[in-house]
Amino acid sequence: MRQLALKIDVDTYRGTLIGVPRLVELLRRHGAGATFLFSLGPDHTGRAIKRAFRPGFMKKVSRTSVVSHYGLKTLMYGTLLPGPDIGRRCADILRGVGESGFETGIHCWDHIRWQDGVRNAPMAWTEREMGLAASRYLEVFKSPAATHGAAGWQMNPHALRLTQRLGMTHASDCRGQRPFMPVWNGEVVDCPQLPTTLPTLDELIGLDGLDAGNVHEHLLGMTREESTTGHVYTLHAELEGMKLAETFEKLLLGWKHQGYRLIALRDLRAGLNPDTLPRHEIGWGTVPGRSGELLLQGPEFLADVEFPAAA
Repeated sequence: MRQLALKIDVDTYRGTLIGVPRLVELLRRHGAGATFLFSLGPDHTGRAIKRAFRPGFMKKVSRTSVVSHYGLKTLMYGTLLPGPDIGRRCADILRGVGESGFETGIHCWDHIRWQDGVRNAPMAWTEREMGLAASRYLEVFKSPAATHGAAGWQMNPHALRLTQRLGMTHASDCRGQRPFMPVWNGEVVDCPQLPTTLPTLDELIGLDGLDAGNVHEHLLGMTREESTTGHVYTLHAELEGMKLAETFEKLLLGWKHQGYRLIALRDLRAGLNPDTLPRHEIGWGTVPGRSGELLLQGPEFLADVEFPAAA
């Protein structure tokens, strides 16, 4: 049967408070599974202002109407307003997602700090950020996280190793075409990657005549032909859980009509054998509609190497 995993990135306090409950209700109504990945520490969204100097960022902002999606108050968190502690203030909402039967996992501790700082960060910085997120997740859910999905598809080799060391069974930290075992500079990390295979709404809207009213048709065209390894679609609580909820519902109906089983990442992982998954290099590149570089699935790695022991 066709499979399409729904991966929900929850970036902000507002997205957790408003978008997450709306998505839970919508997904339950359509009998769809999903994985919710939570930002578990402070919301410092306002500090993203420094991205204005990044090539292509302001063009993306003008296309996707950041203020209308995120709200003016959110855009002041961490600058003019103190950033609310998401995992503390919204612990009941987070637990409710798991109790409703959805998979939960770690997105990050501080979304802006991770997305803007992790690429060249040293081991100590990376261990601290992931350690804070893992500890808060354990505090909220009373069990360790089994999955991780990096903010902005940004990682470094220390973070990839930590998915293995923390005992995670799968991760979705990059963009790509199919599930694989990640290889970084010849080192195989023993945690399967289930990459995002489809573009996101904020990458599509505003380009080539696409808007909230027709973007679902473009995405459904991309999934019309069956993929032997399934798809992973990343959505955001701040977008599909709010102003783009109607667009997302059209996608759910369309995918169901195409014969897809809408599942969580853990369900996609359950059908995989890590011993037979292809090994692929992982590296930096760009995708249309998104500013800056992000982590991409690269060419297949054919060297005869053994998995390193988890340190």
